[in-house]
Amino acid sequence: MEIIDRKDNSLLNRVEIKFTLNHDSEPTPSLTEMINMVLKLEPGSKRELIYIKNVNTRFGMPRTSGLALIYSSMEDASIEPEYIKSRHKVSEEESKGGNE
Repeated sequence: MEIIDRKDNSLLNRVEIKFTLNHDSEPTPSLTEMINMVLKLEPGSKRELIYIKNVNTRFGMPRTSGLALIYSSMEDASIEPEYIKSRHKVSEEESKGGNE
């Protein structure tokens, strides 16, 4: 994962990271895989406070871009739309189910 831009948004109490992923001869990374990569990039962040948005893979190219939002608390993360939260809950359940 390569960071294109990293911005501290103090108004919304979050860190915003624009990133690109090169995945030669591999499928597009899953949401869980992208969250795990962000966890490695931002020490001290919590899995349940990371939201991945605007993921785009160009057809025929092994490059994916996106935006990771890392909130400081659940209260701050409450501004995320419900459909984004539910998508990330499914991702959390898959990652927990895969480890058992």
